[in-house]
Amino acid sequence: MSNLRFKVVEEAFKKRPIEVKSPSVRPSEYYAKYVFNQEKMFKYLPLNTYKKLREVIEQGTELPMSVADEVAKGMKKWAMDMGVTHCTHWFQPLTEGTAEKHDAFVVHDFKGGMVEDFSGKELVQQEPDASSFPNGGIRSTFEARGYSAWDPASPVFIIEDTLMIPTVFISYTGEALDYKAPLKKSLAAVDKAATAVAKYFDPAVTRVTTNLGWEQEYFLVDEGLYAARPDLLLTGRTLMGHDSAKNQQMDDHYFGAIPERVAEFMRDLEIQALELGIPCKTRHNEVAPNQFELAPIFEECNLAVDHNMLLMSLMRKVARKHGFRCLLHEKPFAGINGSGKHNNWSLTTDTGALLHAPGKTPEEHLRFITFVVETLVGVYRHNGLLKASIMSATNAHRLGANEAPPAIISSFLGKQLNEMLERVENSTKDELFTLEGKHGVQLGIPQIPELMVDNTDRNRTSPFAFTGNRFEFRAVGSSANCASALIALNTAVAEALTDFHIRVEALIAKGESKLSAIFDVLREDIKRCRPIIFNGNGYSDEWKEEAALRGLDCETSCPLVFDRYLDEDSVRMFERMNVMKRHELEARNEIKWETYQKKIQIEARVLGDLCMNHIIPVATKYQSELVDNVHKIQMAFSDPAKVKELTAYNIDLIEKINKHTSFIAENVEAMVEKRKVVNRIENMRELAIAYHDEVAPYFDAIRSHIDKLELIVEDEMWTLPKYRELLFVR
Repeated sequence: MSNLRFKVVEEAFKKRPIEVKSPSVRPSEYYAKYVFNQEKMFKYLPLNTYKKLREVIEQGTELPMSVADEVAKGMKKWAMDMGVTHCTHWFQPLTEGTAEKHDAFVVHDFKGGMVEDFSGKELVQQEPDASSFPNGGIRSTFEARGYSAWDPASPVFIIEDTLMIPTVFISYTGEALDYKAPLKKSLAAVDKAATAVAKYFDPAVTRVTTNLGWEQEYFLVDEGLYAARPDLLLTGRTLMGHDSAKNQQMDDHYFGAIPERVAEFMRDLEIQALELGIPCKTRHNEVAPNQFELAPIFEECNLAVDHNMLLMSLMRKVARKHGFRCLLHEKPFAGINGSGKHNNWSLTTDTGALLHAPGKTPEEHLRFITFVVETLVGVYRHNGLLKASIMSATNAHRLGANEAPPAIISSFLGKQLNEMLERVENSTKDELFTLEGKHGVQLGIPQIPELMVDNTDRNRTSPFAFTGNRFEFRAVGSSANCASALIALNTAVAEALTDFHIRVEALIAKGESKLSAIFDVLREDIKRCRPIIFNGNGYSDEWKEEAALRGLDCETSCPLVFDRYLDEDSVRMFERMNVMKRHELEARNEIKWETYQKKIQIEARVLGDLCMNHIIPVATKYQSELVDNVHKIQMAFSDPAKVKELTAYNIDLIEKINKHTSFIAENVEAMVEKRKVVNRIENMRELAIAYHDEVAPYFDAIRSHIDKLELIVEDEMWTLPKYRELLFVR
């Protein structure tokens, strides 16, 4: 086999799992080994410093520089005990990734030597160059200054020889240039608004925490095959490739036995993740071949987002060690399921959870209903914004397909909860009642005990489903920073709870009792948010029509969906909740439009290059062999009828190849010319729209002809690894 494709496939078959030596101790004994957590704080910090730092973390008080110096000394001692030589501020710029600049623990001793040092100033603040990070026009290119500032709420950790310090990233003029800063502001807004409402039901509440449990889906592909696919390498997805005869139609991969080589990767990944304090809990095969999932235990939202960003980086690193490439693109392969990152969102007070099924008293029922309903109010009022928060050039391939939530935000509540809201909406103030929490179901199998069934079923077509004690935001993409969706969701819920509190207080001021006022406002809000509640099939065409009649946002164009960030209602909400100002939102939209345009532009360039340098030359070479075969037959036989009989099949193939290659060449040329035209557009929004409307449509048209050629051209001549190899080689 001389074909490079066959060589890399052969090598992939020879791969053997790398032996991972699991620690001889239990995971609980090495968990957070490389994290400066509470245990290390207590060991390495003076008692007063430890207490002050805990107060800063738990209550959000300001950290004095004198305390920062003491914390830095303790951190340096711990880090150096662990073999660390450098430190970096680790932040999340608007690139969907993370960033870091490493500085050594050294300064001059003014005696011709060096000493190790790490000050409170270095811990608290760093000055990375901000000019090359996306800023959406907030700064001129020559204005480079930006600042990263330590976030004490997210523990410092160690990667190899470097102390990693989670930080926010802001411009010289104070605007957020990252995801963490507005996320923390949105969490503060929820805390303030939810605490005020929670006090109606429990005056002892002093704080409300937002919790997040993400479910990370991903694909693994053999590294050699990945390297032989320039489209995967440069865009994260396959721009061409005919369906494998077998893909996921047998449903045999989902929850199946994990292949040995993948299991070794998972074990290695989990060990390193646990050492970094990421509480990995669940791993399994997903629906599509070579697709898998990892999910942790729920955590506080800010920390959970940091852990997800850290895990995605770790997944890529560990995958390469095992001869894989980890694909986090939402749709790396056509014809099979893409990857999402379900965000399980909930609220908890310092006295208990707010979204657990209601208890035994009317006030507990009312508390539960209140927080469910006001969450729905926020989602309804800003359903277009929530869609914009999860929309991207990559996730747009996944949304709306029969594998992921549609590009219309709705909420599934289940029969019991829906009936409960209807009864609240239609009953009098004295008619408070209980929601059945869980009921028993006997399976009729003697060996299986009675199961406890949640008070809601799951609806896989719902983008925002209530699942027992939390809402599951299913539409978030696998490569996304969770913070994008949570900033919008948190802020929308904070606004709804704030308005709820204002209206209740107004009724109380007029002489109504507290419970009566709450009940009155709830009934209004249930009627108000009713359009967002949908318990049916979100994939159906009927739902699309009904959603439009309900006034829900049904836009599917990615660049136009981003407009929802600049709606007056959105701007007013973000400013009122002190999360982002108008010019920050405008800047972020500039970045979103530019990112979209660049991704489509890169895909267009890669597609054109592959067509002209791989597909057409290979097809033409095979066509030439067919022509040569026809010519030899014509020379060998004098009977025209016999020649026609023997050459008919090859002549048909020659004509088909010519048809497909001509279409590909013509449309690649047209696509290139169209890019040249639209690239003259200076307005970034209009440029993104033009790429969506005028350039991207060429992709599927060209691809369909390439995929047909793949079935015609001799297998050994086809240079690019095929789906059957990418998806099934171990």
